[in-house]
Parts: sequence; C-alpha cells; structure tokens
Amino acid sequence: MKIKQVSVFAENEQGRLLAILKALEITCVNLRAISVSENADFGIVRMIMDNPEKGAAALKQAGFTERTDTLLTAEIPDVPNGLLKSVVQPLSDGKVNIDYFYAFLEQEAGTARIVLKTSDDEKAEMLLKACTT
Repeated sequence: MKIKQVSVFAENEQGRLLAILKALEITCVNLRAISVSENADFGIVRMIMDNPEKGAAALKQAGFTERTDTLLTAEIPDVPNGLLKSVVQPLSDGKVNIDYFYAFLEQEAGTARIVLKTSDDEKAEMLLKACTT
C-alpha cells in the first residue's frame, strides 16, 4: 500500500523540532508517525500525517523546506521476528534494498505498521503482498 510522507530539512540546532511542530499545531494535523535523523549540520524529520497536503502547506508557509513523497507501508505482525519474516527476508530474497524505514504501532492489538523507502517500490510492494496472502 502507498502512503504520503512529508519530510522537513532543518538545521541541527535547538528549537527546530519545536518550530516544526508549532507550525503544524494551528492546522490540527494529526501525526501518525515521526522519524528524526540527523548529522552534524542538519536533520531530516519524516512524518506521516492524517492530512499531508495541509501539513505540507503549513510547513512551507512557516518557511521550512519540505518535500512530500509517496512511500510504501505494510502491516506486519507485532510478534518476535515479525519484521524479519514479513518484510526484510522477502525483500532481501527479491533483491530489493531497503533505503530506510520506520515503524509505529497500530491501534489494533497485535499489529504494527512500517513505512519504507526501497530501491524498487513496485517490486517491493508485490513481494510484500505475496507475504500477506
């Protein structure tokens, strides 16, 4: 399944995450997942929102450099080795590289959801569907 992710590029300094979240506060956009990665000079804040278009517009209006991408998402069992068996092994066997991913728990007990960027999203989506059927 496909999902929209909004990414913000921000200087790696105190208060930048606060400013990003404050920019979203007035829109009442709900964050479903967030991932923050950093290096010495800048960070990337990746977000899954209930309304990515509205969130992206608010961030842009607040002066942030943002980008919206369509990524894959998959539901996986929230059990030991669930990620290995339902995502990593099938994609590795299919020669699809995972560029990055992050996970969040679903409201339904026993499941988690991952968001992932791969080297071949079409092939990855086919492989992931085959594992869940």
